[in-house]
Amino acid sequence: MSAQTVLSPETAARRFCRLLASPTRILIAISGGSDSTGLLLALLEALKAEPNSDISLCAATIDHDLRAESADEARHVAALCRSLGISHVIRVWRDPKPKTGVMVAAREARYELLADAAAELGANLIVTAHTLDDQRETQAMRGARSRSPSTGIADAVLFDRRVWVARPFLSCLRADIRAFLSARAMPWLDDPSNEDVKYERVRTRVALAGEGAPGREAYGADIRLELSRQAALWLGQHFTRPGEGLGRVAAKGLEAPLDVLGYALGRLAAVFGGQRFAPGRVQMDRILGFVTAGRPGRMTASRVVFDLRRDGLYLARESRGILPLVVAPGKRAIWDGRFVVENSSSSDVTVIARFASASIVSAPVSEIQQRRVGAVNDAFASDTLKAPGTLQPYGRHGTDEEAGGADLPKAAFKRALATQPCILVAACPNMCVISHPDVSLTRYFALFDRFLTRFDLIFAESLAAAFGMRPYPSPPFGLIDGKAI
Repeated sequence: MSAQTVLSPETAARRFCRLLASPTRILIAISGGSDSTGLLLALLEALKAEPNSDISLCAATIDHDLRAESADEARHVAALCRSLGISHVIRVWRDPKPKTGVMVAAREARYELLADAAAELGANLIVTAHTLDDQRETQAMRGARSRSPSTGIADAVLFDRRVWVARPFLSCLRADIRAFLSARAMPWLDDPSNEDVKYERVRTRVALAGEGAPGREAYGADIRLELSRQAALWLGQHFTRPGEGLGRVAAKGLEAPLDVLGYALGRLAAVFGGQRFAPGRVQMDRILGFVTAGRPGRMTASRVVFDLRRDGLYLARESRGILPLVVAPGKRAIWDGRFVVENSSSSDVTVIARFASASIVSAPVSEIQQRRVGAVNDAFASDTLKAPGTLQPYGRHGTDEEAGGADLPKAAFKRALATQPCILVAACPNMCVISHPDVSLTRYFALFDRFLTRFDLIFAESLAAAFGMRPYPSPPFGLIDGKAI
């Protein structure tokens, strides 16, 4: 599925269908533009050529409600799908539109609505019509912001741990797709926003006009996949979780090649810091310089405290910037980019960091459960922290000996524990509890749990196992570029 050569829409569609593990029901995201209309028609033709295939199609149009014409355009697409015998639904983004960052918000809403539509229509795969032109624009935009190599648009992404999204047309040029449609007298709609130079992508498209397709060297997919594999091995050999909210990299692990160390530490930083992205190149260079210098000490970067000691490197969330989160009854929300909170109670709950609970907790220390390292690891053996039927209060540890094990740095343990979540409930306003029968706290990787590219899947699986989380859903593919994933 990588863009080694330019493919015709027909070839790309047939090749994609051969990759799929049957049975597969595909939801096609179709706006009515040339790319998505071409994808719909090419996949339909590919499946008609294989009448015994266990692959079926359905479609969805997302009306972002940003233009007056969008509702009519969605109905036009619905009529097209009916004429082709393809089940189709329209979903409208009805949330209030942000004043800034509307395109990012629209993307989030689009994938959320597509995932809901896939569940409704029984689809286990979503496809979108990103093209080689889109890939070139993405490479150019990212190259203007960073000198780091980029894989560009991934050919397959897991969304929200729910459904895989694939891009079969990443090897196709838009001009070829339009020629394919014209040959079949199939019209398409043109979105005027695609010509609006207030958007960075449109400005980039204009600047790149006439330069042709990018060469093979522009794609780092193979490099990224190999780094993911090597970093997963590194993680299994050198990374442990000795305490609640605390990670440790053995000293030997810091001797790994810099590309592997940078890949792994960058993603660990995002996990411990609750960030959606690994640190950028400049910040990562600082982190690598610190950990490879071999001088014990501490530094903070990307919301993470890196504590280098003789026995290895300890990682924990820094205490700054951890905001309280109020979750209404029956609602689900993400706290600090690190935990999903689900409130099944009948009243609001507030999640705060444990260090912030010092002025709230009123119970004497003697009445509070003292949690040693062993107990902490037992409580976090799975990805959910819910303990039905009990309220487990949280308070300050009494002595340094109580705060950590014999082999665990006490300061690192306390620092990590203080940034873990606790819950304030309306019925107990003066008590912060670490577990409540009607509130679940589930580990969340902001880096991977919303959008996980197939390039990072191997490492993400290893990381999930290290944290006792459930595995990620496997992609519905057999081989990609001749390799199993």
